[in-house]
Amino acid sequence: MKKMLSLAAMFAALSYASPASAEINFSGDASTRLRGEFNNTLTNGAKVTTNDDLKYQYRVRLKAAADLGDGYFFKALVANEDYVAGSSPGWGTVAGGNGERFALQVSNFYFGHMCQDSHYMIGRLPLNSFNNPIFDLTLYPLPGLNGVGVRTYAVDVPVTQWNFDRMYAANLGTKVGNGDLNASLIVLDNHSTTENTAALGDGLLNDGYALHVSYKINIGDVTIDPQALLVLTDGNGGTYSRVTPSSFGTNVSIPAGKSKIGLSGFYTGCKDSNGLSSLTGAAANVDYNGYLVRLKGESGPAMAWVDYNHSADKTTGTEIKYSNLFFWGQYTFKVHESSKGTFSVVPTVRYRASSWDNAFAGTDRNNQLRTELYATVTF
Repeated sequence: MKKMLSLAAMFAALSYASPASAEINFSGDASTRLRGEFNNTLTNGAKVTTNDDLKYQYRVRLKAAADLGDGYFFKALVANEDYVAGSSPGWGTVAGGNGERFALQVSNFYFGHMCQDSHYMIGRLPLNSFNNPIFDLTLYPLPGLNGVGVRTYAVDVPVTQWNFDRMYAANLGTKVGNGDLNASLIVLDNHSTTENTAALGDGLLNDGYALHVSYKINIGDVTIDPQALLVLTDGNGGTYSRVTPSSFGTNVSIPAGKSKIGLSGFYTGCKDSNGLSSLTGAAANVDYNGYLVRLKGESGPAMAWVDYNHSADKTTGTEIKYSNLFFWGQYTFKVHESSKGTFSVVPTVRYRASSWDNAFAGTDRNNQLRTELYATVTF
């Protein structure tokens, strides 16, 4: 609570800055969410007992934007980024005796310059990964444990949930022909030290770096957005570390009257003889590949999409195949809308069916259904 009051005081002080200071605008949103979670897990042919659960959750986010003049700007998002057992990243979940804490911190920030045909910016940049699955497929190509021991999948927007939809990067965009070219140099991690070690093979420039390039162009009413995401130096993942996967594909947006159809298709692959197992730290001759396709529809207040992801891991010499089918559907009821803000209620359904096969244990399965009811105000 003290931290939230301190942030509120900081924003109030900034809002009364002198006339010579930059113009700062503040906005944000607050949400409550009632979540029902139902799991169905099969391991080595035996059903695993899991408890269905009902969670009462909430989230507050504050945004600041400053116009510095002559095209220069600054933007920031203050949000929660805690990982709490039994909760969701960035969401508070009501605990025993209402004893939970909801802390706010700077989630993303960036500054730069915008002009008519080009821009540049640097900082913790938002990725828009909720609508762009190339990041999910690249960072979570195989079901693996993330930094807090939770199994994650390429579907169900893991980069939005677990990486808070931001990474430290420098971005440059410019108009090329009839389209917009964007390139971002991303810093994935900082595992380099002052000397080389056998464990990491690190050094001055062997932190995890990646390059993301996209070119968005309109052909008639259709928008095509081909992209590539290349990990340039040793990256760390939930399954393998010290790897350099490459991904490519495209997003396509097709208007259909008052509706819109989205198509996405991405492929990722990695062959790296210098890899490590993230679980054991043992050397690994990493060899995996995978793809993800998405069909998305939006019509007024309704939105839904279906993802299918298939990946194959040949690292151990025995191919293991992973499949994920995912559905997200929601409908937005606008209770109030004005120039000062909105109030909406959004029932949502999320369903994931995951399976993986190998020669030793047959088929394992981990399916999950989530029913959610959001109430959100924007201001």
